[in-house]
Amino acid sequence: MSQDALPPLPTAPTPPPAAARRPKPPAGPALIAFGLAGAAVSLTLGAFGRLHQPAGIAVNIAGFSGPLEAKVWLASLAAALAVVQLATALAMYRKLWFKPPRWFGRVHRWSGRLAFLASLPVAMHCLYALGLQSYDTRVLVHSITGCLFFGEFTVKMLTLTRRGMPHWALPVLGGLVFTGLTVLWLTSSLWFFTTVGVRF
Repeated sequence: MSQDALPPLPTAPTPPPAAARRPKPPAGPALIAFGLAGAAVSLTLGAFGRLHQPAGIAVNIAGFSGPLEAKVWLASLAAALAVVQLATALAMYRKLWFKPPRWFGRVHRWSGRLAFLASLPVAMHCLYALGLQSYDTRVLVHSITGCLFFGEFTVKMLTLTRRGMPHWALPVLGGLVFTGLTVLWLTSSLWFFTTVGVRF
């Protein structure tokens, strides 16, 4: 029997693609869970700020004349770093006129980390020293926005840890975090600089 007459050897079946073997879990339940976690953070901060007896002072940093001065300058630093993060995000999403270099991603991540670290003493002072107050519109907006900001930040950070989220999730959450931080700066630092004066 010649070689040409031999039957063809059976071939192994082609494995299904990875996407067919492992379907992506739906993003909806994860987003709902993350949203509930962020809401819990905001409500917890709001309840603490409302029920806690204000101490008058919480954080005082060397080099500043008082805790309020430290608060408004740290908030200004956080706002400036947030602008850097917004600009690098727009560049990485190709929303600006130039192609971003590779190190923009590193700048984006570190500006966000440093902005969050700068905001922690501010939040501690607001919650422990002042509490959630409502004696005028500016203070009420500032207090509520501060609680919402940390809830939004929680949702954004949880979303970053999960693959397969909708493409719009991070830009929307990042925009909410940036908007919250901007409102906080306008109702605290800018008010202080224009009412009390620029001082350290």
